[in-house]
Amino acid sequence: MFPEGPVKTKTLLNLGKGEKTPPLLRREKRRRKKNKGKYRKAPRHTATRGGEARSRRPAHCHLSVAGPRSVPAVSPRRPRPPRPSGPARPLTAPLSAQAHPGRGGAGAAPRPRSASRAVSQRSHVWRRGAARRARAAAPSVRRRRRRTSGGGGHPCRRAGISAAGTQPSGGGGRPVAPFPRGLRRERAIPGWRGRVDMADRSAPSCHLRLEWVYGYRGHQCRNNLYYTAAKEIVYFVAGVGVVYSPREHRQKFYLGHQDDIISLALHPERVLVATGQVGKEPYICVWDSYTVQTVSVLKDVHTHGIACLAFDLDGQRLVSVGLDSKNTVCVWDWRKGKLLSMAPGHTDRIFDISWDLYQPNKLVSCGVKHIKFWSLCGNSLTPKRGVFGKTGDLQTILCLACARDEVTYSGALNGDIYVWKGINLVRTIQGAHAAGIFSMNACEEGFATGGRDGCVRLWDLNFKPITVIDLRETDQGYKGLSVRSVCWRGDHILVGTQDSEIFEIVVHERNKPFLIMQGHCEGELWALAVHPTKPLAMTGSDDRSVRIWSLIDHALIARCNMEEPIRCAAVSTDGIHLALGMKDGSFTVLRVRDMTEVVHIKDRKEAIHELKYSPDGNFLAVGSNDSSVDIYGVVQRYKKVGECIGSLSFITHMDWSSDSKYLQTNDGNGKRLFYRMPGGKEVTNKEELKGIQWASWTCVSGLEVNGIWPKYSDINDINSVDANFIGQVMVTADDYGIVKLFRYPCLRKGAKFKKYLGHSAHVTNVRWSHDHQWVVSIGGADHSVFQWKFVPDRKLKDTLHIAPQESLVDSNSDESDSDQSDVPELDSEIEQETQITYRRQVYKEDLPQLKEQCKEKRKSAASKRRERAPGNSIRLHFVHGYRGYDCRSNLFYTQTGEIVYHVAAVGVVYNRQQNTQRFYLGHDDDILCLAIHPLKDYVATGQVGRDSSIHIWDTETIKPLSVLKGYHQYGVCAVDFSADGKRLASVGIDDNHTIVLWDWKKGEKLSAVRGSKDKIFVVKINPYMPDKLITVGIKHMKFWRRAGGGLIGRKGCIGALGRTDTMMCAVYGWTEEMAFSGTSTGDVCIWRDVFLIKTVKAHDGPVFSMHALEKGFVTGGKDGVVALWDDTFERCLKTYAIKRAALAPGSKGLLLEDNPSIRAISLGHGHILVGTKNGEILEVDKSGPITLLVQGHMEGEVWGLATHPHLPICATVSDDKTLRIWDLSPSHCMLAVRKLKKGGRCCCFSPDGKALAVGLNDGSFLIVNADTLEDLVSFQHRKDVISEIRFSPGAGKYLAVASCDNFVDIYNVMSSKRVGICKGASSYITHMDWDIRGKLLQVNTGAKEQLFFEAPRGKKQTIPSLEVEKIGWASWTSVLGSCCEGIWPIIGEVTDVTASCLTSDSKVLATGDDFGFVKLFRYPAKGKFGKFKRYVAHSTHVTNVRWTYDDSLLVTVGGADTSLMLWTYEMEGHRDSRQCDSEESDLDSEEDGGYDSDVTRENEINYTIKALSTNIRPMFGIKPHLQQKEPTLDERG
Repeated sequence: MFPEGPVKTKTLLNLGKGEKTPPLLRREKRRRKKNKGKYRKAPRHTATRGGEARSRRPAHCHLSVAGPRSVPAVSPRRPRPPRPSGPARPLTAPLSAQAHPGRGGAGAAPRPRSASRAVSQRSHVWRRGAARRARAAAPSVRRRRRRTSGGGGHPCRRAGISAAGTQPSGGGGRPVAPFPRGLRRERAIPGWRGRVDMADRSAPSCHLRLEWVYGYRGHQCRNNLYYTAAKEIVYFVAGVGVVYSPREHRQKFYLGHQDDIISLALHPERVLVATGQVGKEPYICVWDSYTVQTVSVLKDVHTHGIACLAFDLDGQRLVSVGLDSKNTVCVWDWRKGKLLSMAPGHTDRIFDISWDLYQPNKLVSCGVKHIKFWSLCGNSLTPKRGVFGKTGDLQTILCLACARDEVTYSGALNGDIYVWKGINLVRTIQGAHAAGIFSMNACEEGFATGGRDGCVRLWDLNFKPITVIDLRETDQGYKGLSVRSVCWRGDHILVGTQDSEIFEIVVHERNKPFLIMQGHCEGELWALAVHPTKPLAMTGSDDRSVRIWSLIDHALIARCNMEEPIRCAAVSTDGIHLALGMKDGSFTVLRVRDMTEVVHIKDRKEAIHELKYSPDGNFLAVGSNDSSVDIYGVVQRYKKVGECIGSLSFITHMDWSSDSKYLQTNDGNGKRLFYRMPGGKEVTNKEELKGIQWASWTCVSGLEVNGIWPKYSDINDINSVDANFIGQVMVTADDYGIVKLFRYPCLRKGAKFKKYLGHSAHVTNVRWSHDHQWVVSIGGADHSVFQWKFVPDRKLKDTLHIAPQESLVDSNSDESDSDQSDVPELDSEIEQETQITYRRQVYKEDLPQLKEQCKEKRKSAASKRRERAPGNSIRLHFVHGYRGYDCRSNLFYTQTGEIVYHVAAVGVVYNRQQNTQRFYLGHDDDILCLAIHPLKDYVATGQVGRDSSIHIWDTETIKPLSVLKGYHQYGVCAVDFSADGKRLASVGIDDNHTIVLWDWKKGEKLSAVRGSKDKIFVVKINPYMPDKLITVGIKHMKFWRRAGGGLIGRKGCIGALGRTDTMMCAVYGWTEEMAFSGTSTGDVCIWRDVFLIKTVKAHDGPVFSMHALEKGFVTGGKDGVVALWDDTFERCLKTYAIKRAALAPGSKGLLLEDNPSIRAISLGHGHILVGTKNGEILEVDKSGPITLLVQGHMEGEVWGLATHPHLPICATVSDDKTLRIWDLSPSHCMLAVRKLKKGGRCCCFSPDGKALAVGLNDGSFLIVNADTLEDLVSFQHRKDVISEIRFSPGAGKYLAVASCDNFVDIYNVMSSKRVGICKGASSYITHMDWDIRGKLLQVNTGAKEQLFFEAPRGKKQTIPSLEVEKIGWASWTSVLGSCCEGIWPIIGEVTDVTASCLTSDSKVLATGDDFGFVKLFRYPAKGKFGKFKRYVAHSTHVTNVRWTYDDSLLVTVGGADTSLMLWTYEMEGHRDSRQCDSEESDLDSEEDGGYDSDVTRENEINYTIKALSTNIRPMFGIKPHLQQKEPTLDERG
């Protein structure tokens, strides 16, 4: 027995209360003691130094050599010789307390809790996973959180120990030391015998397979242990669902969770299992216990965690309880993944919930001082609190079970059973248990209850006692045993305990329970060692137990309880001794064969974190948290023979050299030091280190392990490493619950790896078995021991039938496994595309909110008379352009043979016979993707937006059918219809590239999942099975399967056929299992199920587009070639090269270059439709000729726009380094194009139309022939961008050239000389206009200055505003001045008016702004906030607007959308009565007036009935009849 009174143990939490001795003085004291030969007197259990080491067996030690169910035989206690001094005291506790010291009575030692254990389960489970979830968002926050919560890292960190071994004053965590730079720059690779491939960063071709999990989650859980229909046992531990077969002694694993599982429910048919986890965004998985595959995922509702789960009687519905502050109760149709009802549960914690199996739509929940009875009616969940009355005390109810006739039985905290009738407490069964009743299980025979008193009681159906089983009194029992889960089926009872044990009891042999599972409990598990010659693993924990596991039998074969928490372990090279490092600074050596003590030594005060025996077995190195390593002589009865004192922080890892002459260490500062053994002298000579061969490699610092460190990682994020020299692989364990497999040595940063999930918290240690058949890993807070089978490369090739693990976890970040070799540089086009950002500072959705912030301005404007909007209007007539530079597969034939595509915010339906266009204008920002319905009549388009939307619209009527919103942020980059047209898949451009599956007609989200951290390019729904789909993207090929409200993803299995490349396109083949993808390297990958079976070289450069035919495929790539293939990709049937020479005479423009990069391909009506990166749409006849149908500018911004003074043509210049001339007549084609050396921002025709001036981005400008575009003259006097250029009116004698360096240069065109410079602007020049005499120049600047200069000398003039109005101007493109005051919106601080242009009759002013709006104002627009007509088609800022010479057309260009739009000018009173394709609206329609008083009153009526204002279910679509356009002013009038 333990001595009376508590044992005084030093823990890491109470060290360093005062000022500690400086490190140098401590070292000097140690040297003096060593020189004198005096050793500190051994504390209790320490063998005498001078005499023989005592051979003792602890009384609490037992061994087992039989199978997993055998009862361990207890060896008799051996007598011990008397101690030389001090009171006699036994080493361990008696057998009655052997499994759990500290519970054996009054004299038991108190057991300090781990620092990582939280006060409540909610805070515990939330904080413990926080470090892993916050990694990418905020490394500094993550580190601080982990130090305070104990969620991982080195144990000293969580105890607050500083790098120098002292506790910082103030109790906070110490600052993290940076990784020493010199450490990772070493050139020598000591200890590695193989050949180093310095360039290889690929993941190893071998892998690990989870074979066994030791342990069971008993703490802080209940009712989580059941028999399945196959008589297997289902339970969970860490983040793994386990299905154990007692007959076969075999385990199956469900690995769909990413954090601690804390709740479990069994379906009534006992095949399906529901499990709930913790986390910031926890989810519920319903999975099959036979196949351990996911059936459904329920997500997006709960936060913090799911505390309880229960199926109803027929198994159709599932109820869950969250760990949020309201303990929310949710009812699910789990097969569909739909939330049926949700309600706040209770203000305090809910412990159990159950359906009333005899009353449909009734539930009961219980928890802290309450019980509630719930009724489900429709989607309403209504509770009634149970009435305790005077029958029983109000107290916490821990468990419950429902019976017939509205009777409910519940287990209370005091051990009583409360019986309820309806909502009233009718009687109590007092003393049912001696302490709290944690579990209650109902079955056909009756009820079973289990409590804290260690008893299991069986009751009949009327709750009369049948029998009691006291597990504490059985052979396997112990004092303090607490039952957390009970399951009664027939004559078998399953019992789960608080201390991670599972008992199986046969009712007729109730006194002989079988112990079928054991595990560590309480505190953290850090100690792990493997036997050098046998398949054994030794573990030690804060629960003070050391255990030996058989890796072959998968069983615990020996166990010994110590008096202190254990932090490390090591086995001698001969396998005889087991050394254990304790948390109090001592270490104990046991004999492995019988677990008797050899020696117990305490030379340190702080925890021993690492132990290592030398390869020759003569020495034991002991690394402690006080920054030193002690060397002990094994053959000298563990006499201290050396000391290594070079470190300034706690020791974390150690390795011996093969000849036992050197020792390397890592410490908390990340330093790697070398010592000569056994004396401990530090070695700094690099030449001496070069030849060292290391016997093992478990250090985390060094050149050999450079590649294991992820980006932004803390120096102690990786807890353990172990290298397999023979297999040239190594395994690591980290703070994020991940076990990783790397190549060894791992020299280059960014090395690829294979990762394995299962542990829920930090993985504290990992080791290879002696023969490298297995890897053993241990979890810190989850107390579990995982055994992984190592599958070498040669066996892997024979096991391709093993499918990759299904995953609900994002596995495409930096933390992903990958089979790729050294990653080649991305193709330039792809790299450019991935760097495009679609995020706006202000979105059009923000307009209402911004207007609300300007209420005062609105009120003041409303009080003043404002000029009404113009009566004339414009209508979108034609759009030049096609979005190809960052999109793909966005071009199709419709049912009627028209062509549908998109550019800017416009969906375009183009009739190629008539050369006309119709427009869908429902979007208000860039459209990024387009998909066509299988019947070719509907189209889905997705746009950019803060809450981006997907529109499904009819190509004939150009009317919207459905609008899907609410799930994508920033934009939608890919969409696809299912083969039956009922479903739509979409991918967002948020950080996780969320994938959503929709029922688009109902506007309902069916399933959603995080897709990838990197960009996804394409999503395709399986045409044969609409519940399956594939996504491709940056180093991404994933196969998805719908499971309820979630999607289960499996990465494509490359095998030995290649490497994971960036995939650009994908299609399904002739069966549901076949898929094809195009890569960035020009290959086509052929997939069967998830396996790559073949690759075919298809193009030179990336394969951007792929289209499936009835019998074959067509592909297009960066090489500008269209290729037709047979249905197996065995043979290329024909190729078409896109060349200028092949253009047919009827083309609507000029091909900019040969072999343009192909981005979209579609077939129909006997032709191949091709979209290029250069903004061209071509139609390829199968006989060869190519017709150019549509053309536009390429990527970059379009700013330069000029209309011809006499002809219906215009010129544009862009950042794409092209100058283009466009025909504005009905032919609508590009007449000429010229490539420039630099991009341009402005252009202008001469008054006679024969010359064209172009300003370039490098500060130069050109004057070219307007017909041939050949140079006439060029100048460069500026270095900054030329922002505006203008010929003087009349003969065009002068040319004004404005630049972004604040100057305007005036040139004499005839003499080709600069004749004047306009100075005085304080910012860049934005707009310029000449007066009709050519003597005065009006200039606008970026500082909103309106300046005037005399021409040609450039002298600055001051002109009053009244005089300005009287001046006759040759043109008006200015945005400043009293005449333009009204064009600036209320929210003018946010958006700028970028361009304006006045009609020839000076009545209508057209403007373009940064919101993408084209507006018409009456001129002059005096007074603030003038009324206007507004038109939406451009997606981003409208950079320029110009009227044609006869005002018949308005020409506008968009900046980033690269489009050129033509608008027909319609005079007042001459509009068509037919409905317009173009939308027009007034921003300030509510202030326009023009309503009759009755109409105004009717307009303000609110028809909403308050009682019906809450929808029964959330609707995300907008029904067609609700999508009415606002009536225009003309329609109102």
